[in-house]
Amino acid sequence: MFRTLGGGDLATNRAKGTHPHALTELCEEGNRLYVTALRSGRVARADAEAAPCLMEFALLHPDPDDPSWFRPVPPAIALARRLNPIEREITERRQLSVELAQVFEPFMAIGVEVSTAGDSITVLEGGERINAALNLATSQSQSEILTVQPSDRISEHSLLRGLERDRQLIERGVKVRSLYQHTARYNPEKLAYAAQLSDGKFEYRTIDELVERLIIVDETIAFIPARDDQKIALELRHPGLVRYLMKVFEYLWDRAVPMSAGGPYSTDSDGITEIQHSIAKLLVEGHVDEAIARRLGMNVRTCRAHIAKLAQALGSGSRAQLGYRIAQSGILDKTSALPDPAERR
Repeated sequence: MFRTLGGGDLATNRAKGTHPHALTELCEEGNRLYVTALRSGRVARADAEAAPCLMEFALLHPDPDDPSWFRPVPPAIALARRLNPIEREITERRQLSVELAQVFEPFMAIGVEVSTAGDSITVLEGGERINAALNLATSQSQSEILTVQPSDRISEHSLLRGLERDRQLIERGVKVRSLYQHTARYNPEKLAYAAQLSDGKFEYRTIDELVERLIIVDETIAFIPARDDQKIALELRHPGLVRYLMKVFEYLWDRAVPMSAGGPYSTDSDGITEIQHSIAKLLVEGHVDEAIARRLGMNVRTCRAHIAKLAQALGSGSRAQLGYRIAQSGILDKTSALPDPAERR
């Protein structure tokens, strides 16, 4: 800390409020006294005590012939003295930056590849941000949108908003293919939605089981949930990932039934409907009622009603016996009553 005249250092003077200003400034009194010193060649020590910044800036030095006076340091010399340490620090910093660049240079090529891969996966948190990203992608779509939509209820507000968005897609010539679960056939909102957009550009099919949502835009961007509560989603732009998800979609699409093909829950000779076949498969895999209902897009009460009918059809008296009856009946070995996928196209 520089000492100043007047009995204390600069920080103390500033704390007392007697000389408060930044280190890069001269106060009005300091300016006046320095000008006086330059013009007259000296300034009284007593007068300089009012502006301790003059000494801190090394603009004055004691007169060797008379200690009661200060003489001015030429401004060019004073400036050079102030700049020298700054320029030295700048030089040192530049040298440090060069050394750091040399250290990281071998990793830069690897870093670019990692950065590119990282940039192709964006984490979207919160419904507002997820919807904004979806709306932006669909508004820029030019060719086709693929969606997998596990069944849920659609509010009237959401339905109207969706219709407005999808009509804009139709006007741009964008094709949309959507997959729902079979239970969507008994959802009045979804049926009404599909009916208003059945002009050839929009295709709807249903399948017994869907796991998660999926939206693919123009074969370049895909959106998938990252958490069960749907509050975090991933926006994928990696070509390999998008291509893989498109193959998953096409696999499901080929096995789905067009919405216009009528109900898929036909009853076979054993009195067991296809939905009960699907439930039987999931029961044997060890899923609980809640998980089966979620995967088949129905409420738990409906799911349990189907399980009860299945147990009745197979002559099972208990839940523990039902798995054995399913395996013994051979119903899981039977081919689906649905038409061949090639016939549905």
